[in-house]
Amino acid sequence: MKILMAVLIAALLAFASAVAAAPVPEEERGPVDVRRTTLLVRDIDQSLALYRDALGLTVIYDQELGGGVDEDGNERPPTSRLALLRANDTFVGVIGLFHRYTDPEPPPVENRRPVAGDVIIVINATDLDERFEKVRNSPGVTVHTEPELRVYPTPDGKGEIQVMFSAIFDPDGFFIEVNQILGTPAGQQAD
Repeated sequence: MKILMAVLIAALLAFASAVAAAPVPEEERGPVDVRRTTLLVRDIDQSLALYRDALGLTVIYDQELGGGVDEDGNERPPTSRLALLRANDTFVGVIGLFHRYTDPEPPPVENRRPVAGDVIIVINATDLDERFEKVRNSPGVTVHTEPELRVYPTPDGKGEIQVMFSAIFDPDGFFIEVNQILGTPAGQQAD
C-alpha cells in the first residue's frame, strides 16, 4: 500500500500544472494590498539560510539600520538589520526578517501547534519533492509534517484541490506550510 501511494504521489507531482502568481483583474482590485509580513528573528543569518537559500526567496533589501553619527560626531553602531525577500511578485507578498541587536535575550523557541494569535505562513513550491530536503537541512528547522498528499474541497464544494502538504517550524518557531498545489488553487479558474 505504501508503494502504491508513493507511485501515485510521484505521478501527481509529475503531471501537476504549474501554479503561478498573477494579479487580480483590474475590475476586481480593491484599494489595499498586503505588502509585507515582517518576522522578528533571533539570528537573521540563520533565517536567511532557510528563507533565501532553502526556500529560494530573492533578497531585495538587506541593510543594517539605526547607526550613524551622534550629535558629538561619534560613530553609533547599528541597532538592527532588516532583510526583505520576495517570491514571484515585485510588490506584494514580501517577507521581512527583522533582527534587533539591542533586544534582550528572547525566550526559548517553543515549537507547538499554532493557536489563535499565532502566524501560519504558507509558501507554495513547484518543486517540493526536491526543495524539501534543503528546507529540512536548514539550521534550526524542525520538521512538523513530512510531505503528504492532502485533499481539500473546492470553494463550491463540488470538487477537490489536491495539495502536497508539508509543515516546518523555522528557527524562531514560526509555523510554515511548504506546499505544492497539484490542481487549480482556490480563487483561480480551472483551465
